[in-house]
Amino acid sequence: MVSHGVDVKNYLLTLRFDGTNYHGWQVQKNAVSVQETLQNAVERILGIRENVIGCSRTDAQVHANMFCCNLRTEKEMPPQKLQTALNAVLPRDIAVTACREVPLAFHARYDCTGKTYRYCILNSAVRDPFYENRAYHIPRALDVALLNAQAQDFLGVHDFSAFCASKSEVEDKVREIRRADVQKNGDLVIFTTEGNGFLYHMVRIMVGTLLDIHDGVLEQDSIPAILESRDRTGAGVTAPPQGLYLDRVAYPPVYSK
Repeated sequence: MVSHGVDVKNYLLTLRFDGTNYHGWQVQKNAVSVQETLQNAVERILGIRENVIGCSRTDAQVHANMFCCNLRTEKEMPPQKLQTALNAVLPRDIAVTACREVPLAFHARYDCTGKTYRYCILNSAVRDPFYENRAYHIPRALDVALLNAQAQDFLGVHDFSAFCASKSEVEDKVREIRRADVQKNGDLVIFTTEGNGFLYHMVRIMVGTLLDIHDGVLEQDSIPAILESRDRTGAGVTAPPQGLYLDRVAYPPVYSK
């Protein structure tokens, strides 16, 4: 527990994790989370239980190629040594890829200026065991050009109420999307989107909507009208979580190496 009037260190930890075995980032009462697992590791190393602040929440079974969090503590340890020590005790599906000291005021969530997500679809007639729990398997052939063309309608500043799960308590649902494209890489069809922020289930609903347009469940070029409606029932299904990856997290240059 950090107290006032004592020299406090603030460490920025960068993680990668396979979310298959976790109920998302946030600590849960009756399920194992990435945050709890990391806090357990910190307690083993530093001898004190500290709160670790994440850049965002993630859903159960969602993965991260890059996830940032900050740890404020009175315990001092060289960042490289802390990284090595944490990796020695963390389970094999979580890794600390970088650790450095940042100003005490840094907050992993509130100082974040943008995130990039990837959604991976295994588009092959036969399932691949190596992508089990790491991609959404769709055996029917997908028209990538069509998906990419439809995805462009997400670009810009919009109210994304129609692309937010009903459980969300966030009032301001206006977000800026700076990138939205679909590309094919071998058997993988990858939807990539980058923006200043994302709502609960937003990326998964964006993907589900694209797939529903592709399959004729929704009309082509209907995304602008769905956005304008602000009605969740007009958008597509929520795509499964296992294909989703938090890919990049951005911060102001002052916090960059």
